Amino acid sequence: MSASVLTTARNYLDLTKPRLLPMVLFTGLPVLGMAAGGWPSFRFAALVLTGIALAAASANTLNAYLERDKDALMERTRMRPLPAGLIAPREALLFGLFLGVASTALLYAVSGTPAALVGVASILFYVFVYTIWLKPRSIWNAVIGGAAGAAAPLIADAAVNGSIGVAGWSLFAIVFFWQPPHVWAIALYRKADYAAAGIPMPPSVIGDEATRRRVVAYTAGLLPVTVAPYFLGLVGPIYFAVAGSMGVWFLYRSVLLFRERTDAAAQGVFRVSLVFLFAVFLAMLLDLMVPL
Repeated sequence: MSASVLTTARNYLDLTKPRLLPMVLFTGLPVLGMAAGGWPSFRFAALVLTGIALAAASANTLNAYLERDKDALMERTRMRPLPAGLIAPREALLFGLFLGVASTALLYAVSGTPAALVGVASILFYVFVYTIWLKPRSIWNAVIGGAAGAAAPLIADAAVNGSIGVAGWSLFAIVFFWQPPHVWAIALYRKADYAAAGIPMPPSVIGDEATRRRVVAYTAGLLPVTVAPYFLGLVGPIYFAVAGSMGVWFLYRSVLLFRERTDAAAQGVFRVSLVFLFAVFLAMLLDLMVPL
């Protein structure tokens, strides 16, 4: 395969924001073991997760297409394939639509209508509600838009059971409440970037101090949501111990951000938020595989 073909493939892959896709799959995987009271076949799980990945890739690609002009104004996004001129906008649009169709067809073939419909809804929500409507207009974009980023557990639950039950909604809630403090921490130390692109984020609209208070409030609210799967009987003590301690650590770093009021503290909250999410879902998987 020639270097030019590999480069083109890499550019198209970059449109899907591949660094985000493992997190999406990681948040959907535990539901496959919870929803039916046991793990489904490897083939079924792999195909459902592939459908989820394609749905997320479609949403991310369409988001990149719609935000290409704004991305060109931001330091951290100006070298993405579209603002850098590496891929034509029309080609990116067609690629995003193709991924959406492929996701819907795969989920329908593997598990039926409910999972396919939830997958389509997640793409439409991310594109129309978050990208087109909320993001350029409201500081609540990260809150309401977080529903799309938390859709993987819902799709997985619908794929296994034909409907969304306690397992899907519980894991959806964790990612939904996690996303605002995660995004707002970035907004605090990337304030100039968002302002240059005209994207209203809390630090520029309500100020840094009020944003820090909201980070603390949401992180505090995330703690009971995180341990809820244990009290709902979905997981056991391994998860409870890890999730509880990680939630306290996340809250501590958020309080530290409020006290220190520095970009370094905001970057610390951002990094801890990633460790938190990874540890919580890893503990969930361990608990499901090694029940006590």
